[in-house]
Amino acid sequence: MAVTQEQATWFADAFGKIVDNVDQAIVGKKHVIRLVVAAMLSDGHVLLEDFPGTGKTVLAKALANTLDGTHSRIQFTPDLLPSDVTGVTIYDQGKGKFEFHKGPIFASVVLADEINRASPKTQSALLEVMEEDVVTIDGIGHSVGAPFMVIATQNPVEQAGTYKLPEAQLDRFLIKTSLGYPDHQTSVTLLLDAANRNRASRISPIIKSDSVNQMAAIASEVFVDPSIMEYISEIVSLTRTHKDVALGVSMRGALALARAVKTWAIASGRNYVTPDDVRDLAVAVLAHRVIVDPESDFAGVKAEDIISGILVDIAPPAYRAA
Repeated sequence: MAVTQEQATWFADAFGKIVDNVDQAIVGKKHVIRLVVAAMLSDGHVLLEDFPGTGKTVLAKALANTLDGTHSRIQFTPDLLPSDVTGVTIYDQGKGKFEFHKGPIFASVVLADEINRASPKTQSALLEVMEEDVVTIDGIGHSVGAPFMVIATQNPVEQAGTYKLPEAQLDRFLIKTSLGYPDHQTSVTLLLDAANRNRASRISPIIKSDSVNQMAAIASEVFVDPSIMEYISEIVSLTRTHKDVALGVSMRGALALARAVKTWAIASGRNYVTPDDVRDLAVAVLAHRVIVDPESDFAGVKAEDIISGILVDIAPPAYRAA
């Protein structure tokens, strides 16, 4: 069913209120907040990679507190077991049967803090649930419900004792982004409020889980002209043949971008997607799925630059409203 302009206006207003609420904890980073909220409303997951102390965990907690649902935090460490994440089946002698005890993954928003510090075996425990919203224990599938979102953090320094996320797991994240350091004025504002050591605790819930599901359903119906899908397909295809790329974007990545641009469009109050929506999200959605050729990587070529270059090389389709 086509999305009406009234629905688009309502969606944009609700989206803006969620962003403003989270912005109380993360000052001056509205673009990044918009990316994270858009991922949530696209049924996607987010990887935040940045230096220590830039507010990655605060952002994740602030979004979790904004949602009137369940949320959990998992501190990933080398000795963390898969069952510590997903849960475990335990025999109850009193009842004479096995019972499943849910792990912290069963929440609306899950903060996976320093995800690259866990062993590959524990990291792999997230693959199924991030793709299918189901955890399989002893052959039985357990749904984590909806909405469900994983916000994982990692930092590019202090690599001792860490395990790089495999390409298959990176592909599960709809968006990879970073906060970066605040500008001068924002830094002064934060310093003046230095007595508040837990900014995320200020955030109160303003949206219910059912409303998030409703917004996600509306976003999925936003009109996309076939020329936009051809544009996305062409961008993805060029990542696979680029001279500096060892492995290009998968079909999962193309589908992720197709979902995300719908949410990005309606968050701007439109019930149709434009080429600018694709250009706004291409780097955040596609760059982490690209494996740069080792020689090019050594020469300093970055995946983000490759995607940006492809966007320059390809002429966008003409604008056409629904």
